[in-house]
Amino acid sequence: MIREINVSELTENIREMCIQANYYLSPDMEERLQQAAETEESPLGRKILFQLQENLEIASSEMIPICQDTGMAVIFMEIGQDVHFTGGDFEEAVNEGVRLGYLDGYLRKSVVKDPLIRENTKDNTPAVIHTAIVPGDQVKITVAPKGFGSENMSRIFMLKPADGMEGVKHAILTAVKDAGPNACPPIVVGVGIGGTFEKCAVMAKQALTRKAGSHSEIPYVKDMEEELLEKINRLGIGPGGLGGTTTALAVNINTYPTHIAGLPVAVNICCHVNRHVVRTI
Repeated sequence: MIREINVSELTENIREMCIQANYYLSPDMEERLQQAAETEESPLGRKILFQLQENLEIASSEMIPICQDTGMAVIFMEIGQDVHFTGGDFEEAVNEGVRLGYLDGYLRKSVVKDPLIRENTKDNTPAVIHTAIVPGDQVKITVAPKGFGSENMSRIFMLKPADGMEGVKHAILTAVKDAGPNACPPIVVGVGIGGTFEKCAVMAKQALTRKAGSHSEIPYVKDMEEELLEKINRLGIGPGGLGGTTTALAVNINTYPTHIAGLPVAVNICCHVNRHVVRTI
């Protein structure tokens, strides 16, 4: 049976989610940050982590953004194949939700209409929208505003198949080393392996929205996530880039089949706020 959803419902949910993502740290990130503060070995690193926690508490209590860069809205939509949208244009409704969220939430507008002319759109639209058609009659919405301090540190590597797993690990560690303090550590490292040039990048972005501390169901990928987290934290970059044993809070890896001639790897880095809110309607 077809379920009808008026696009106004999308608009209102996305409006609320944009505000929520920018004002409150998600529970999984809050938990990882607390664990890091308890285990960080550097006194200066611990001090920075406690300051980050204090800043987050102030943002929550005073209703101000958890970061001055309130990001470009990235939205993943898993749409049930039995859903029929009514009442207007789907994409316009999604962007209207972003527009209202950034205006009503007094969030910084950071989107420019043209990448070279650089005129601000003044309402943080358009969003970057990724859709997938899935079984069922529900819509899963993930809103993940992405700040560009960390976004600018992200990388794509088009490796050769002969580079293998060690080549993939080296690429990921290289991206994190090159990012250094510029991605506002402690960071979350989203990785996409396989697919094509663009597919691995989308997978890396989506990996950031997975619960921090969770692991892939594929055994070798889970092992790689744990190994890389340990190796990244041995780099010594530390909180704020000032040294310590907590450079990353999580490494999340997604994989996909690829061509016999290629081994694409994308590394999408996010700072410690790693904003993401998920709802199902």
